[in-house]
Amino acid sequence: MASPVTSMLTASLNLSNISSSYCRFSAALFPASDNFSARVSISQKCEGHLRNVLRFSSAIRRSGVVLHSVAQKSNPSGSTDLQLGGNGAPTEGVVVLVIGGGGREHALCYALKQSPSCDTVLCAPGNAGISSSGDATCIPDLDVSDSAAVISFCRKWSIGLVVVGPEAPLVSGLSNALGKAGIPTFGPSSEAAALEGSKDFMKSLCDKYGIPTAKYKTFTDPLEAKQYIKERGAPIVIKADGLAAGKGVIVAMTLDDAYEAVDSMLIHGIFGSAGSRVIVEEFLEGEEASFFALVDGENAIALESAQDHKRVGDGDTGPNTGGMGAYSPAPVLTKQLQSIVMESIILPTVNGMAAEGCKFVGVLYAGLMIEKKTGLPKLIEYNVRFGDPECQVLMVRLESDLVQVLLAACRGELSRVTLDWSPGSAMVVVMASNGYPGDYEKGSIIKNLEEAEFVAPSVKVFHAGTAMDLDGNFIATGGRVLGVTAKGVNLEEARDRAYQAVEAINWPGGFYRRDIGWRALPMKQIADK
Repeated sequence: MASPVTSMLTASLNLSNISSSYCRFSAALFPASDNFSARVSISQKCEGHLRNVLRFSSAIRRSGVVLHSVAQKSNPSGSTDLQLGGNGAPTEGVVVLVIGGGGREHALCYALKQSPSCDTVLCAPGNAGISSSGDATCIPDLDVSDSAAVISFCRKWSIGLVVVGPEAPLVSGLSNALGKAGIPTFGPSSEAAALEGSKDFMKSLCDKYGIPTAKYKTFTDPLEAKQYIKERGAPIVIKADGLAAGKGVIVAMTLDDAYEAVDSMLIHGIFGSAGSRVIVEEFLEGEEASFFALVDGENAIALESAQDHKRVGDGDTGPNTGGMGAYSPAPVLTKQLQSIVMESIILPTVNGMAAEGCKFVGVLYAGLMIEKKTGLPKLIEYNVRFGDPECQVLMVRLESDLVQVLLAACRGELSRVTLDWSPGSAMVVVMASNGYPGDYEKGSIIKNLEEAEFVAPSVKVFHAGTAMDLDGNFIATGGRVLGVTAKGVNLEEARDRAYQAVEAINWPGGFYRRDIGWRALPMKQIADK
């Protein structure tokens, strides 16, 4: 006769299978449905299903068994990842809500689900891949732009931690509202999010607190901007002041290109209000790198290093994108350089923000240029959230309890935190829709995604822009669609595994760069000799 724990576990796994099937159904219909009655019907089903997920999760916790996935992904061995609490004792878990629905949020859900102190991960709105993987239960009909609705949801479902993924809700003040409601929230206030929301604000802070960055001037008049460009010469960089979905930076190699960029923003309004003010910045030559630090308002701890690939084409050619791939660690960021970044860029920023009366709590993502002529880092820009796709490689390498780490940041207790990372390297290769970063195709079918995760060890496919059609096929709905991620003992092995998985995916409507890691691999080969 089965024990109570075994019976409860069996019931929960059966529920998980229902969860996976229903979430696939929901992901397929809900995003595409403009019919109000259809939305209400699905919402009611989601609520009933969510009650079941949380009830069974709580019951299993009380029994002393921790189930590490809401919907267990099938694997060839048929094994299930279970863990007993200390000495078989029950453990209390935190219900976490992740805001967002892209590849970064999928990676966060994946890492949070691994946390021993996590009970359940919810994601609003989420996407089809997050649902089907079992990395979170998705809440597609929660309006994350409505702070009151998010607060009500958190209170109703006893959310113990909210993690805000994208920049837009942060800039619009979601963290402010949640904080006032007493809900622990990882992500800066709207005032602190101005570090990303306004490049002019960020540059002014750098000037005031001596943070190294490129020389610049800010303009609202196109004639004055062009006169400054003529005086400085090309190459030169033109930036929209506000949020422009990662497309507001133009590296102009000629004066005519720079003049055209100014006109497109200040006269033609290509970026709307985000481009009503522009920053004209000196061109820095060197190697770009990404540096991440968790901040609790006063203290900061560095995450592992990573390096992104912004240009769309092999050899860093073509227009800028949101990112076509990344790897971690980044050899260009030596331990000495990381120390310099913390002392000259991150900590002065944290202290400066506190002095300005808007303490920063969240993740600071510094886009850096390691200057060729000096070998020293300069700040290109700040983002106030995890980078995408850097988040993917960081989350697969993180071994610490992410829930407890982020709660410590919310409480101002990061000085007591140390982070553990897996050895070796990780790489993510982004698969994008044909035409990206311009007009791109939507609705193309993607096949063999589950098979791709088993072509090599330590492979994980993160979804950024997918839905499901009525036949149960994954379809592409965004520009950047998949983040195919792999770990290895070194970067070469991580690369080989990632590209093996990429090649296993059947998606004629997509493309990818074939040289992710090209800057680091020669350095690694030299270091190995």
